[in-house]
Amino acid sequence: MKPKWWQGGLFYLLILVAILALAFSFLPTTKKPKEVDFYTFVEQAKQGEIDTIQQDGATLIGLKDDERKIEASFVGSTKELMDTLKEAGITLGEDGVKFNVKSGGFDWGGILISFVPLLLFGALLFFLFRSARGANTQAFNFAKSRARLASGNKPAITFADVAGVDEAKGELQEVVEFLKSPQKFLALGARIPRGVLLVGPPGCGKTLIAKAVAGEAGVPFFSISGSEFVEMFVGVGASRVRDLFDRAKRNSPCIVFVDEIDAVGRHRGAGLGGGHDEREQTLNQILVEMDGFDSSTNVIVLAATNRPDILDPALLRPGRFDRHVVIDQPDINGRQAILDVHAKGKPLAKDAELEVIAKQTPGFSGADLANLINEAAILAARRDRKDIGTKELEDSIDRVIAGPEKKGRIINQKEKEIIAHHEIGHALAAKMLPNADPVHKISIVARGMMGGWTRFLPTEDRHLWTYSQFKDRLVVSLAGRAAEELTFGEVTTGAQNDLEQSTNLARKMVTEYGMSDKLGPRTFGKREEMVFLGREIHEQRNYGDKVADEIDKEVNALIQHAYDTAKKILSENKERLKLVAERLMAKETIEEAEFEALLKEPLPSSQLQATPAS
Repeated sequence: MKPKWWQGGLFYLLILVAILALAFSFLPTTKKPKEVDFYTFVEQAKQGEIDTIQQDGATLIGLKDDERKIEASFVGSTKELMDTLKEAGITLGEDGVKFNVKSGGFDWGGILISFVPLLLFGALLFFLFRSARGANTQAFNFAKSRARLASGNKPAITFADVAGVDEAKGELQEVVEFLKSPQKFLALGARIPRGVLLVGPPGCGKTLIAKAVAGEAGVPFFSISGSEFVEMFVGVGASRVRDLFDRAKRNSPCIVFVDEIDAVGRHRGAGLGGGHDEREQTLNQILVEMDGFDSSTNVIVLAATNRPDILDPALLRPGRFDRHVVIDQPDINGRQAILDVHAKGKPLAKDAELEVIAKQTPGFSGADLANLINEAAILAARRDRKDIGTKELEDSIDRVIAGPEKKGRIINQKEKEIIAHHEIGHALAAKMLPNADPVHKISIVARGMMGGWTRFLPTEDRHLWTYSQFKDRLVVSLAGRAAEELTFGEVTTGAQNDLEQSTNLARKMVTEYGMSDKLGPRTFGKREEMVFLGREIHEQRNYGDKVADEIDKEVNALIQHAYDTAKKILSENKERLKLVAERLMAKETIEEAEFEALLKEPLPSSQLQATPAS
C-alpha cells in the first residue's frame, strides 16, 4: 500500500523534535541557587535580599523578584519554621517577606523534560522498524508479476468492436469456443493451440483483438508487456514469469496476453554481454512454463509482436506458439468497416461518405483511421460545426499524412511560383501516363516539412507492382524537378525528397526485384542484421566491383530515362503547365474536379490562333 504524504512528513518531524528535546534536556533550565546555612538564610531575609521564602519539604528557597537566589535546609514543620522566622524578627505576609509552601505533588515539568526525549526516541524506533518491515515486504513483492487482471464478466470489448480483420477473428473464434466449451474439442481428440502469436505492423489492432477474445470468452484476462518482466536484478524476470503462470492456473480457464513479446523473446545467444543474461533467463522460463501446461489446464497465451523475424525459434515451435495469426493493413472494405466503428456515436453530416474516405486512405492502419476520425471531430468543433462533414474528413487525411497546415509561413512570390510549377509538374505527368494513379488534390499550403504536395488516389489496393507501374512512378516523382528546369531554367532544393525516393526505388528495381534486362532476374546484396539490436546493420556484397558498376549504370539509366520522359511530357504541355500553375497560385488548393476542368479549358494561345481562322 502506498504511504500517505503526511506519514513521511510526520516521520521527519519526529526526528527533528527528538533532536531538539535531547539538546534542551542537557541545557540548564534555570540558574542554580547558592547553598547557604540556615542562619545566613535568615540574615539575608532580614536585610531584604530576598522577598519570598518558599518551603519545599526540608529545603528552603529564597527568591528575589521571582528569581531563585539562595537555598538552605531546615528540619521541622511549617509552623515551627514560621515561629523561628518570627522570633528572628522577620515579618511575614504582605507587609514583609512573603511565605508559601510548595505542594508535594509531582514535578510535571521535570518529568516531561526527562521522559519526552525517551518517548520521541521510542516513536522514532517504531517508524524505523515499520519502514524496514515495509521495505522487506517490497523486496518480496518485487519478484511478483505485474500483470493486470481484467474480469471477463463484464467485457468492455468484443468482436463487434473490431473491424477490418475478419480472417483473424475467424482464427481466434476457435480459441473462444474452446474456452467456452472445451469438451466439444476434447471429445474429438483435438488439442487447442497453447499459444497464438499475433503478427502485424504497429497500429493494426493486435492488442485490441486480444482484448476482444477475452471479452467474447467471458474469462479472466491477464495482460502484461514483455518489458515488464526484465529488471536489473538477476532472476527477477524468471520469478515474475513463474508468478504470472501460477496466477493464471489458479484462475483458469483464462487468457494471458503478452504485448511486445520481442522485448524478452529475441533469439538466444545474440546478447552483447554473453549468453546468460537476465533477458535470456526470462525467456527460458517462458519456454518451460508454456511447454509445461497439461491438458487439463485451460490457459491460453496470446502474444503480439511486429518483429516475428527476431524471435527465438524455440518460442515459435508447435507446443508453444502453435498458431500465427497475421493482422495486416486493412483493405478498402476493412478501412470502411473500421471507419464505421469509430464514427459510431459521432454526428456525421449527410454529405460525409465514409466509402470515399476509405478509398482515399490506402496504407492506413486501424490506429491511423481512428486518429483520422478524431482529428475530423476536432476540426469540426474548431469550425463551430454541429456535425462532421466531408471537408473535415478530407482535411484530417491531409493532417495525418503531411501534418498541420502552416498558413502563417511567409513565402515570397518567387518561391510560391516555383512550388506551384513543381506540384503541377507532378500532376500533369501523372495525368499523361497510363499506369499512374489519378490526381486527387494539389496544394501549395505548407504542411509539416513540405512546402507543397500532390496527393494521388489509387483506384484499387495493390499487392503487386509491375515494371510499367514502377517506371511511370519514377517519371511522376521526377516531374516536379523537370517542371522547375523547363520553366525557370534552373533547379532548386525542393526536389530533394523526390530524388531520394526515386533513387531508392530504382535501386530496388535492379537489386531486389530483378527488373533489369542487362543484369537479369537475380538479387544483389545480402542484408545482415543483429538480432539483439533488431535492426539492419550493413549489406554484405555478394558481387564484385564490375557488377557494382553495372548496378550503378542501370540505376542511373532508369532515373535518367524517367527524367527525360518527364521533360518531354511537360515540354509538350508547357502552356497547360503555366495555366494550371497560375490558377494554383491564386487558389492555393485545387481539387480533382477542378484540375480535370482546367485540363479541358482552352489555352489563351489557341484561342488567339483560332479567332483569325474563323
